[in-house]
Amino acid sequence: MWPRSGSLGGVPFVALPPTAVDAPAQDGLIVCWHAFEPPRTEAAMAAALPMTGMPVWRVYLGLRLPGRTENDYLELLGATVERAAAGLADAVAGLRELLGLPDGEVGLVGHGEGAMAALLAMAERRVPVSAAALIAPMARPARVVEARERRLGPYPWTPQTRAVAERLDLAARVAEIAEADPRMLLVGGASDLLVPAEEVQELHGLLTGAGISRAEAVTFRMGHALAAEPGLEPKPPLAAAVSVDAALTDWFRRHLTAGSGASRMMAGQAG
Repeated sequence: MWPRSGSLGGVPFVALPPTAVDAPAQDGLIVCWHAFEPPRTEAAMAAALPMTGMPVWRVYLGLRLPGRTENDYLELLGATVERAAAGLADAVAGLRELLGLPDGEVGLVGHGEGAMAALLAMAERRVPVSAAALIAPMARPARVVEARERRLGPYPWTPQTRAVAERLDLAARVAEIAEADPRMLLVGGASDLLVPAEEVQELHGLLTGAGISRAEAVTFRMGHALAAEPGLEPKPPLAAAVSVDAALTDWFRRHLTAGSGASRMMAGQAG
């Protein structure tokens, strides 16, 4: 099997086949969304976080970002995140058909705004999600705007953008996310100025308090970006991305594929 790329319903994607050397291919699928900060495209995200040791397909979806300005951030965020979450079910169905995959477990990966799309998809139960790994998850848009204001100056709030911020306050919807009790990994950066590590820990507390039974939170010595600017083309990964990639690979090996017969066989051999 070889990597695939193309478009599904107008959404570009890069699909990496199962590449674990110590396990047979499995039927699971991991869907990944990038952020507005580097890596900014599906191809750049696939290069930054390839999760090479996974025995399942990893598919990186583009967020179809239009031309944007800093002043329309929340309107862009709302349109992008809501479109991505709403299209997840069709994307998963289309990918399964394209890649010849039967029904299997679905995992989600999101970075920044992509993590917000993953949280929204889980809150709205777009597809059954077994496990999700969220890097610098943006759960409170108003706080993200505050962080951006420290770098870019005052943000021009309007009634429309305030409505977007309220609608996409995923920290207020943790009970909906917890209903399906997905396994979750939250990754924060110790020097992340957009989504401070304390906010990641706070979200972890809200999720566990709402009933998520298997949630972990880790902090790495990194900022927000996982790739160098401009983050549009595939490039060799930064050291921070290498660390996150290893953590995600290990975590999904334990929490997405652990229920398969192949994984049980591997566990027995390891013991």
